[in-house]
Amino acid sequence: MSRHDRKEDEVRRMLRATQPAVPADLAARAVTRGTRLLRRGRLLRRIGWALLGVAVLAFVVWASVARPWEVPPAATTPPLEGW
Repeated sequence: MSRHDRKEDEVRRMLRATQPAVPADLAARAVTRGTRLLRRGRLLRRIGWALLGVAVLAFVVWASVARPWEVPPAATTPPLEGW
């Protein structure tokens, strides 16, 4: 018996077997779960955008106070020569 024949026999046995009963409220439960997942995803996206906004605002405030693009003043004075 080839592999194809074995698979075909297995499929035929599965189709001949009685199918399990589907719960009557399956569609309602699926809709409820799907709605809950969509709501959770929307909430997570909103939280993510809010955190991104807070991070950008914090960076702008830090950059305006620290001014990292400016050269820091020298900590020591240059040596006096030629006096």
